Amino acid sequence: MVATALALGVTVAVLAAMTALGVAHSRTRMLSVEDYISARNSADTGTTAATLIASGMGAWILFSPAEAGAGFGGLAAVGGYAIGSAVPLVLFISVGVRLREYLPQGHSLTEYVYGRYGAWMYGYALLIAVFYMFISLAAGMTAAADALAFVADVPPWITAAIIGGFVLVYTGYGGLVASIFTDTVQTLVILPLLTLSFAAVVVGLGGTGAIHQAIASANPHLLDLGFVPGLAFGGYVVIAITGSSVFNQGRWQRVFAAADDTSLRRGFAIAAVVTVPMIMLAGLLGVSAAGLGLMGDAGPSVALFVAIAAALPEWATLGVVVLVVLLVTSTTDTLFNGIASIVTADLSRVLDDPDERTLQYAARALTVVVAIAAIAVGAQGYSVLELFLLADLLGAATFIPFLHGLYSGRATERGVLLASVAGLVVGLAYFPTFHGALVGLPVVGSLLPGGSFIHSFAGAAGVSALLSLLAARLSDGRFDLDSLAAEVHSLDDTAGPVTDGGQPANDGMESQGVER
Repeated sequence: MVATALALGVTVAVLAAMTALGVAHSRTRMLSVEDYISARNSADTGTTAATLIASGMGAWILFSPAEAGAGFGGLAAVGGYAIGSAVPLVLFISVGVRLREYLPQGHSLTEYVYGRYGAWMYGYALLIAVFYMFISLAAGMTAAADALAFVADVPPWITAAIIGGFVLVYTGYGGLVASIFTDTVQTLVILPLLTLSFAAVVVGLGGTGAIHQAIASANPHLLDLGFVPGLAFGGYVVIAITGSSVFNQGRWQRVFAAADDTSLRRGFAIAAVVTVPMIMLAGLLGVSAAGLGLMGDAGPSVALFVAIAAALPEWATLGVVVLVVLLVTSTTDTLFNGIASIVTADLSRVLDDPDERTLQYAARALTVVVAIAAIAVGAQGYSVLELFLLADLLGAATFIPFLHGLYSGRATERGVLLASVAGLVVGLAYFPTFHGALVGLPVVGSLLPGGSFIHSFAGAAGVSALLSLLAARLSDGRFDLDSLAAEVHSLDDTAGPVTDGGQPANDGMESQGVER
């Protein structure tokens, strides 16, 4: 085990470097409100791919895929997780182009849903988006806290507080511009470090041939691509990740940040291709830890770290500490900025001509509150996979009706809202985490089916999709999708430039820019 003080020193050094880079880059530009929350049309193909990889490949990659391989179905489960992580990126190639076409000045998913459907669906989607981003923040903090506690016995609350504090500094100062820049730097470090770490562990465990032979002898089901529990896990993870990703504001921001449609298509495609082998490698180490009998009393969520501890010398785990810190900061800054951007974009519409100070304080206040709550939850050590599944169910029940209105003018607010709620009810009826409590309810409890994740997620998505399509068929109305552009305007229409990493420009007139 690495010395606690050494691990903390490395953690602080990495975070300080990222913070300095983010702040320094922001100081080189005159930043408007638009830069802070959308960085519109600024990211070429490489930058788009890099920021998607870094913001999407958080510290959870060191926990959830390995946990899937060790505890939920071996190779088949890992394959499903890899595919599930790539599908949303492929989906956003089509969705993103349409968003840019119909909302050329868009900033957030809530602007789309308010303009397309109305206030009720807006409120429902806002609840899902904020809840998902909060759970993602908490899961990232949990992953980092678990990693450093396992590697160096660092108290979880210290890890969560240090990471949250540093990331708040540079995202509050530089907004999305700082986030995208640090994402690019992090990707250039994360990918080779991740690859080298995996390669070193495989060599340390005896090589691929020895690992395969040992697993095939002791636990052959872990290598069986037709293993039914693994296939079931893979199936519902595809639905779960796709559904929740639609409500990740960080993805929407990067759609508008892409330089043009070509950069969007290529950037999202590259990110999808890169994601699959990274997930597979992480998951295979979990399969190795379980198949080689290394787990002992450890839970499946730390399977990858069990393999690392068995394969690498103590000093080499410092590289893992660096990797964990980079991975969690790359997603945390995205989520902090995503929450702030929703607040800023929505307040500019809801309030009557809000001034700079109102937008600034509201965005920062909510971001800090959510960050503190995420740090508190992250210090508790809950299962990362279970945290994500809880948020994923809401997304799975809603994402098809939610996106239906982007492709069909016949989709209505009442139809998609009822479809989404009905899908959620079906999903909850099967959801194993709540099943024990639900079956105890009078009258209804005895009628509920047995708990099953695959039935929960497939049922939620399937029922909501069918009801949304049925409601659209029965609708006589036609929504003009071209009218969406008039619902959303550039925040720079009423806001002045922001300089020096977020300090309002002072040219003798009151600035309407937002410092974030």
